[in-house]
Amino acid sequence: MEKITVTRLNKYLSEIGYCSRRAADKLIAEERILVNDALPVMGQKVSPEDRIYIDGEKVQDSNKAPVYLAFNKPVGVVCTTDVRDQDNIIDYINFPQRIFPIGRLDKPSEGLILLTSDGDVVNKILRSRYNHEKEYIVTVDKLVNPDFVKRMGNGVPILDTVTKACEVEAITKFTFRIVLTQGLNRQIRRMCEYLGYEVVKLKRVRIMDIKLENTPVGTYRLLAKEEIYKTLSI
Repeated sequence: MEKITVTRLNKYLSEIGYCSRRAADKLIAEERILVNDALPVMGQKVSPEDRIYIDGEKVQDSNKAPVYLAFNKPVGVVCTTDVRDQDNIIDYINFPQRIFPIGRLDKPSEGLILLTSDGDVVNKILRSRYNHEKEYIVTVDKLVNPDFVKRMGNGVPILDTVTKACEVEAITKFTFRIVLTQGLNRQIRRMCEYLGYEVVKLKRVRIMDIKLENTPVGTYRLLAKEEIYKTLSI
C-alpha cells in the first residue's frame, strides 16, 4: 500500500507556492482556512488528499517553476498579500502567478523588495540569524554631521533594545548611506527620531548581493540565475 505523505499545513502552503509559513500561520489564526470543512489548529498536518480552502477558494498545487522578482516599490504601496488593502503590492504588480513579498518595506519608503512564489526561500531569508545585509539611502531634515554618523553606527536605543552596530556613511549634507543586518519595525526612522532627526526620504537599494540596478520605480525585473543561486541558495 502506498504511504500517504503528511506535512504541517503551513509548510505545505509554503511548498506549493501559496504563501510563506509565517503568512500561513496568520491565515490559520485569522480562521481564514478550512481543511475538510473544519478550522485547522496550529501545527495541524495535512495530506494531498485533504481539501484546503482559503477565503472560500480551493487551494491548488502548482507545478510552475518558482519565480523570483526584484521590485522597485513606490511610496504608498503596502507590502501585504491581503487584497482587502487597496494599496497592496500584489494587485499593484499584477503578476500572472501567485507571489508574495520577502519581508517588508514601509508604506512611506521606496526601493528594493524581493517577491517570489518559493515559500522555502522566504523562510530562509527571514530568519534573523543569517544576518543579511540591507542597504539604504536616507535623506533627513537636518545636517548629517560626524556625531550623527557615529551615533547611528554605534547603535541606538529603540523598542526596548539597542540596535546592532552598522555601517553608516554621509553622502551629502542631508543624505547618508546605512547598511543594516537586522530588521526592527521602522528601524531607521526610529533611530533618526531618537537622535532628533526626521526622515524625509528612505530608499532601499540592496538586499544581500541583489541591487536595484536600472529598475524604474514601480517596475520589476526577474532575478538572474546567478543572483538566485548565489544569494537565495542559502
